[in-house]
Amino acid sequence: MASLHPKVFIVDDSPSMRVRLSELLGEIDGVDVVGEAGTPGDAIAGILRVHPQYVLLDYQLEGGTGLDVLRAVHPQDPGVVFIVLTNHATPQYRNACLEAGAQHFLDKSSEFGRIKEVIAGLEATPH
Repeated sequence: MASLHPKVFIVDDSPSMRVRLSELLGEIDGVDVVGEAGTPGDAIAGILRVHPQYVLLDYQLEGGTGLDVLRAVHPQDPGVVFIVLTNHATPQYRNACLEAGAQHFLDKSSEFGRIKEVIAGLEATPH
């Protein structure tokens, strides 16, 4: 089993979406939101500083993409589980993110409700 208190970092350029994601994660027992960012640079620095177990990562960010974050962080901290969230769920974005190290790629418009299930499911499974 993973840590009793999984640490999650939220990356989204929308402050209201970061609040919404924090509230959603607050419904999962023991999950700690340990940071958030809205730009690729802030995300990379924050993730490497706090070493979360999970990152909820928006694809489209101010000044770059979630793919930029994946490419910078995954080689340095390959144990982080990245869950990419996007309104741009095209096969080429999905494939690029999975190849760069993301474990999940969810469409915000149709799979938002699965975030809680994915985090809870990851916690129930050793990895």
